[in-house]
Amino acid sequence: MDSKIKTLNEKLELSKLGGGQARIDKQHQKKKLTARERVLYLLDEGSFEAIGALVTHRTKEFGMEKQKCYGDGVVTGYGTVNGRLVYIFAQDFTVFGGSLSETHAEKICKIMDMAVNVGAPIIGLNDSGGARIQEGVRSLGGYADIFYRNVQASGVIPQISAIMGPCAGGAVYSPAMTDFTIMVEDTSYMFVTGPNVVKTVTNEEVTSEELGGASVHSTKSGVAHKTSANDIECLEDVKKLLSYLPQNNKEIPADFDIELKEEVREVLTDIVPDNPNKPYDMHQVIEGIIDKDSFYEIHKDYAENIIVGFARLGGKSIGIVANQPMFLAGVLGVKSSKKAARFVRFCDAFNIPILVLEDVPGFLPGTDQEWNGIIVHGAKLLYAFSEATVPRVTVITRKAYGGAYDVMNSKHIGADMNFAWPTAEIAVMGAKGAAEIIFKREIVASEDPEAKWKEKEAEYAKLFANPYSAAERGFIDEVILPKNTRRKLIKAFSMLENKEVNKPKRKHGNIPL
Repeated sequence: MDSKIKTLNEKLELSKLGGGQARIDKQHQKKKLTARERVLYLLDEGSFEAIGALVTHRTKEFGMEKQKCYGDGVVTGYGTVNGRLVYIFAQDFTVFGGSLSETHAEKICKIMDMAVNVGAPIIGLNDSGGARIQEGVRSLGGYADIFYRNVQASGVIPQISAIMGPCAGGAVYSPAMTDFTIMVEDTSYMFVTGPNVVKTVTNEEVTSEELGGASVHSTKSGVAHKTSANDIECLEDVKKLLSYLPQNNKEIPADFDIELKEEVREVLTDIVPDNPNKPYDMHQVIEGIIDKDSFYEIHKDYAENIIVGFARLGGKSIGIVANQPMFLAGVLGVKSSKKAARFVRFCDAFNIPILVLEDVPGFLPGTDQEWNGIIVHGAKLLYAFSEATVPRVTVITRKAYGGAYDVMNSKHIGADMNFAWPTAEIAVMGAKGAAEIIFKREIVASEDPEAKWKEKEAEYAKLFANPYSAAERGFIDEVILPKNTRRKLIKAFSMLENKEVNKPKRKHGNIPL
């Protein structure tokens, strides 16, 4: 389908009509673009076809019948990104502040319906002051129509939201239900109630940026999956993200041509320190495994104790979930569990294989975690992995302790292949704590409790702080040298390419939300 559209564009010589990157000069790159400039930059040159360009609002109250503008504050249509069909809408803040009216919503709903029926991604470029108050409940109904379609499209086609200006009130719930939200720094914000309402109700004085800016949502709330410095970078991020995704849930992501050789990576040999308590950067492991410069991280600045993102392995798109020992020793917490669970479910919905890189000492202890529901949030990640039917492969690089071992895509919850490096430690808990519990009486009764404790710690470590006990039981398929990881993974994912799982018939499961 996409190749036919690309060929048709070439035949019609639409590139001569201009648009795209050619229309954005370097001096203009750091400024806010107009709605149409955004659409033309994002799409392949000459590929954009507008739908509903002559639509106007129907409002007669408050003198609105004398204020009409074609398009009614939103540019809608379709085009291609790197030759692949996408549907798009871009709100125009210069027309009634980009406010959503009944007809404005109808235009968006129309292309959302088309995107689902055809099976192509939908991209929303949000820049709106909210509901058009002159229309009352009609504009509110328009939002609900969009929300309903977001839910119907979920897991069917990729949905991407770019927040390129204000997005407030009910408007925020559509991006929240899409798969990815990208915000532009300094010029965009999202909140349910604005600074004025906050001040009236709670007496707090806060700016729009402090309340719902890109920095807040990318680090504190997790609403934004990525931030971009300006409009151009945001649109480039959308393009790059699309390159890892399929058109819909019936397809798989497109392969990239790559010449495979021996694929041994010596750089992986010395990344994990000899000292089990010394941190290391899991990004180095990721870069040592994947195709060069192919990692696209999601939620980079949120819940940094876990890493999620897309990459290519042997030219094929994969999703990566990895504990990060550099932050909180890579433990699982409330935020990291939610972050990873959401990503796993997206990958599973769109046929993207999942690679898990594991170095987890357990769940984060403390009253803050317990009172904020670590039990339920940890269960989300467990549920997401257990539910996933795409190819799933785990590599344990170092620690795999306690319940976190089970949760991080263990063999017991349906992982297809599980590898471990010789440095892996698979146990209920660390050797020091385990020795204290198991040999408590011996330690207390000894003449030198500290020396006895260390002796028993070494004894426990020899028995369990290694991958071989798990391998003997078949919980680990193979203990591999780090340098061979890329080669093993390429083979494993290739072997699993045609995996099919027949799930029990049911309406849907009940994930612990």
